[in-house]
Amino acid sequence: MSGLVGEYEVKLDNKGRFMFPANLRKQLSPSAQENFMLNKGFEECLTLFPMNEWETLSSRLSKLNLFVPKNRMFYRLFHQGAKNTSLDSAGRVLVPIHLMDRVGLKKEVMLIAYNDRIEIWDKTMYLEMIEGNMTDFADLANEVMGNVNEQE
Repeated sequence: MSGLVGEYEVKLDNKGRFMFPANLRKQLSPSAQENFMLNKGFEECLTLFPMNEWETLSSRLSKLNLFVPKNRMFYRLFHQGAKNTSLDSAGRVLVPIHLMDRVGLKKEVMLIAYNDRIEIWDKTMYLEMIEGNMTDFADLANEVMGNVNEQE
C-alpha cells in the first residue's frame, strides 16, 4: 500500500455504524479490506488501522523496553480502548458507544485517511481543528518540511 488518502463524510446510524466508503476501501489491499483495529487517536478522534498495518505497528511496539516507565505509559496510552472490528455484511463499521462518547462523535463524522490509518472525527470538531490551525500552516510546513532534502 502506498498510503491512504482522502476525506470522507459519513453518518453514524442509531447503533453507531457508518458505511465504509467504497473509494476508501479500493485503496486497501484485498487482504486488508475487512478487518481493522480501532483505538483512541492522539487528538480528539479515533484511529482505524487496517489489520495488516496494525500488525506492522504492533511488531515495532513490541520491541519497546517495557522496563522503562515512559515506554510503558506510551504503550498503555496507545492501546487504550483498542478494539478489533470488521465490516459487517452491509459494509458498515461499528463504533462502540464508549469510544464514541470518549471523543464526542455525533451523527456527522469525517474519515481522514492518511498514510496507514483512518482517523474518525466528529465533523464539527474536525473542521474547528483544521480552521484553528490554518493560520499556522505555512510555519508548520516550514518547520516540518523545511529541511526534508537535507535529511535524505
